[in-house]
Amino acid sequence: MKTGEIRFRDGAAYERYMGRWSQLAGETFLDWLDPVPGQQWLDVGCGNGAFTEMLVGRCDPASVHGVDPSEEQLVYARARPELCSAQFRQGDAMAMPYPDSAFDAAVMPLVIFFVADPARGVAEMGRVVRPGGIVAAYAWDMAGGGFPYETLLAEMRGLGITVPAPPSPDASRIDMMRDLWAGAALDAIETREIVVHRTFADFDDFWATALGAPSVGMILASMAVEDLAHLKARVRGRLPAQRSGHITCDARANAVKGRVPK
Repeated sequence: MKTGEIRFRDGAAYERYMGRWSQLAGETFLDWLDPVPGQQWLDVGCGNGAFTEMLVGRCDPASVHGVDPSEEQLVYARARPELCSAQFRQGDAMAMPYPDSAFDAAVMPLVIFFVADPARGVAEMGRVVRPGGIVAAYAWDMAGGGFPYETLLAEMRGLGITVPAPPSPDASRIDMMRDLWAGAALDAIETREIVVHRTFADFDDFWATALGAPSVGMILASMAVEDLAHLKARVRGRLPAQRSGHITCDARANAVKGRVPK
């Protein structure tokens, strides 16, 4: 899958920036899927293994595979102690290196908006899942302001700063996800919203985490000191701290699931 200007190369930075968010949404997502034990799972766009770790820990799988275009992210995933039995391959979501009907379930966590041709990516998931198996995904509602760091991005845009965007942001809309699953001829299609909350120790914790963003981290690092301070003050003003100093941020994802026809 091609991500345009957004490249994921630092597994540790991604873990702090997005891995925790992925797991927060993933908890509700897996509850919703209600999988049976003993299945063979594929994590499409597995990245640094944040969600893959949940498949191993919560689903009692027979096997877990992960595919991702970033070898740097896969190095991090392979180093997770909980994933020593998982199998990872470098590859593209639109042309996955697996035979037909190889898995019982394929999931795509926080990835579909990075796939240049989302319909092709969904069709590929359907191809590698056996008849009757699950094809599912969740993605931040990019168009609806559900991205966890939307406050920062909105302030950057308000200052005239160009923010890199994934190639297919509309694919995260709940109606579009349903259409993509229907277009892949999947059965028993369902959708839902997932709202999650994450608490940061204080604003500095939030800001340091945001600096690890593959989308805007380099932009922030290259800004003039006074411009960065101005932006930081605007963002701080939109994220009121609790009496303890903690800051709680919300995010909203859309999820979809369906089954390969028998």
